[in-house]
Amino acid sequence: MSEIELKLDLAGETLDTVLSSDLLGEPQEVIEQTSTYFDTPDRRFIQDGYSLRIRKTGTSHVQTIKATGPAKSLFSRSEWETPVKGLEPVIDLKSPVRSELGSDLELERVFTVELKRRVWKVDENGSRIEVVLDTGAVLSGDRQSLISEMELELKDGNPKDLFVLARKVDNIVFFRIGVRAKSERGFALIDKQQNAFKAEKVLLEQRMRTAKAFQEIALSCFRQFRLNEDVLLKKRNAEALHQARVAIRRLRSAFSMFKSVLQDDEPRRLTAELRWLAGMLGEARNIDVLLAKATDADLRDKLKDIRDKAYDEAIEALGSSRARALMLDLTEWLHCDAYLTRQDPVVEQDAATFAVAALEKMRKKLKTHGRALAEVDDEHRHQVRKDAKKLRYGAEFFVTLFDGKPGARRHKKFLAAMSTLQDHLGDLNDLATGPDVLDRHGLASHPARDSVILHADKGLLIAKAQQAVDEVLDVKRFWR
Repeated sequence: MSEIELKLDLAGETLDTVLSSDLLGEPQEVIEQTSTYFDTPDRRFIQDGYSLRIRKTGTSHVQTIKATGPAKSLFSRSEWETPVKGLEPVIDLKSPVRSELGSDLELERVFTVELKRRVWKVDENGSRIEVVLDTGAVLSGDRQSLISEMELELKDGNPKDLFVLARKVDNIVFFRIGVRAKSERGFALIDKQQNAFKAEKVLLEQRMRTAKAFQEIALSCFRQFRLNEDVLLKKRNAEALHQARVAIRRLRSAFSMFKSVLQDDEPRRLTAELRWLAGMLGEARNIDVLLAKATDADLRDKLKDIRDKAYDEAIEALGSSRARALMLDLTEWLHCDAYLTRQDPVVEQDAATFAVAALEKMRKKLKTHGRALAEVDDEHRHQVRKDAKKLRYGAEFFVTLFDGKPGARRHKKFLAAMSTLQDHLGDLNDLATGPDVLDRHGLASHPARDSVILHADKGLLIAKAQQAVDEVLDVKRFWR
């Protein structure tokens, strides 16, 4: 566990605070770097899971090709460095690009990263940690994205010391855990701007230890949350808020699915804190749902005012010391907890075996609770909705463990059926919760209230939801 790296996104105005503090002192090294990234006009490199850059430091040029995403798992190593002359890429047999993508590649410069890099070698409780502070910008034409980030990399010693140092940084400057590579920032700059980020495929291997599978899933959920949090803070975008809450729900579901692997008290505490954070974003989401249905001008105006206040509260919560502590505690626990190395039959079993049992258990729960939706109350139907979400998330988490042709076809049909079920159960939930939301904000007697809370036939929705449950249960299980 000696190769842990922690990326901290700093606010630009905190640079002077970091440099003037006694925590790090004077940097041992200051380097000016320019990295030029290349791709084909149709973005073949990035789409196939590669990046190519040439970094200029002083008078030297070094080309680096990296395999990312699905491509990374194909090779025993994921990075290939080659000294080059100037800014002309070299595609030879020293990397897999030529054999994978062909030698006749038309490459163009897509963006440049200009950095001033300050480096410290820090001793923390006997552990050797390299601290790198990068400031500069990603540049493409007349567009730019400023960079102010710190990377803490454990070179040798106890991984927990990395987080001891991170908490010392937290005492002097505000930061958020970074999840984007500089290359991602560059492609985000030149491509169409995303207003929300849905869950990415989690790359699991069948023989992977169950504990490692959980870690990969949890880190993927955390990344989805942080990507959407950044958009939410900048744009107050409704879909970004929704996807941030989805990421938290997915993470909480992962904790629940892997409960037998995670046996100490910390997972329960972290889950409770995640529930708190999701709740702090929840009211803003409730108002967004009502706004999408409201057509009356006066009601819309009142809901917009309430929404602004709800977003203020959500953003304040995201910047609170409690939320910041949660992010750091969660990251430390995911990387350093004993669940990763504990000798236990459940922890050591392969991910595919665990996934089959988990999916069967979740399907059985949906089948039991979803038998007669017309004969139960709203609270019971809400439980069915939670069962369905959890099964959907499990299907997404474990898909790469069953990616043969039959499994892939069945998985596609399964997710389609699950999506329909979630839509109907979501509409039922909106009918049940809408009146309470209006009541909390003094709009229970508004003349147009029925337009947002009686927007569908409840009986018809229940019938459709029951049909959707039955269809999910009829679809062949992709994990068999």
